[in-house]
Amino acid sequence: MARAIVGAGYGVVYGGGRIGLMGVLADAALEAGGEVIGVIPESLAVTEVAHSGLSTLHVVSSMHERKALMAELSGGFVALPGGFGTMDEFCEILTWRQLGLHDKPIGLLNALGYYDRLLELFDEMMRAGFVNERTRKLFADAATPEGLLDRMGLERGER
Repeated sequence: MARAIVGAGYGVVYGGGRIGLMGVLADAALEAGGEVIGVIPESLAVTEVAHSGLSTLHVVSSMHERKALMAELSGGFVALPGGFGTMDEFCEILTWRQLGLHDKPIGLLNALGYYDRLLELFDEMMRAGFVNERTRKLFADAATPEGLLDRMGLERGER
């Protein structure tokens, strides 16, 4: 994903840690010559061990400030396979778009079918009347990084 993002002419804004999948993403983007901006709360700077090799690292006071600054700095949003934190951030940024707080593209990387059941749930929410078709289409999903950027309209810095 990092190579596809950098190859399309974009940088990466992420949570600022050097461990886990996000650390791997940051390192891959840096290795590909991309700009990588991290945003990490003071409380996690030690716990998640803030990445010291980024283009820019913002240390903020809270998770709320982290999310707001990441949203401000980002031109689009991609959720990789992850856990509760990923779901929290994905659903929040999706809700912000639904409410008209931003109109930036959102993508869900469904690598190896990781999000198949979540996508089925979203479709069931639509069938049950909790989500309308317009809202269901506020994000793109694809199995590959290149396919996702294409569906988001970000394949070559076009947005």
